Amino acid sequence: MPTSPSESPPSSERWLGLTDAEAGHALLRVTLGLNIFLHGVVRLVSGPGAFSATLVKAFAGSLMPELLVRPFALALPFAETAVGLLVTLGLRTRPALAAGGLLMMALVVGTALRSEWETLGVQMLYVALYAALLGTARFGRCSVDGLLASRPPRARSRRGHAGVDGPGEAHSMRA
Repeated sequence: MPTSPSESPPSSERWLGLTDAEAGHALLRVTLGLNIFLHGVVRLVSGPGAFSATLVKAFAGSLMPELLVRPFALALPFAETAVGLLVTLGLRTRPALAAGGLLMMALVVGTALRSEWETLGVQMLYVALYAALLGTARFGRCSVDGLLASRPPRARSRRGHAGVDGPGEAHSMRA
């Protein structure tokens, strides 16, 4: 145990079986995932058409044409819901985080074209969170991906070859 506040705890110390890095990664991943997931769900519940109409109105007079704004605005709640759910669960984590980062890039472009610099600053925090999670993805043991990776590989059936047909079943050669 540490004897003073400046000493760090032994590296073998764990919380719920997780290292500090694994627990911190899980906390950040789940919280960001829930945030993005609920962004999408709230917009879906209120109706993607209503959200789209609001965004089209907000971009009127900007360099972004309605031809691009409307389909993006209609797809955004579905993308946020899917990315948020995957990130929350830690399922296909790296691709989900990359998709979230790309989604944020698109939002940053739109926000910059509208000269909404305060909103853009908040969006850059989201980008930083996605980047931090991608950079620390190796600590994602507390996730569906981590659970799947820890499972032993299943024996595969190889018909016509001596070996194992399935769990605990020896293949028999037939005459």
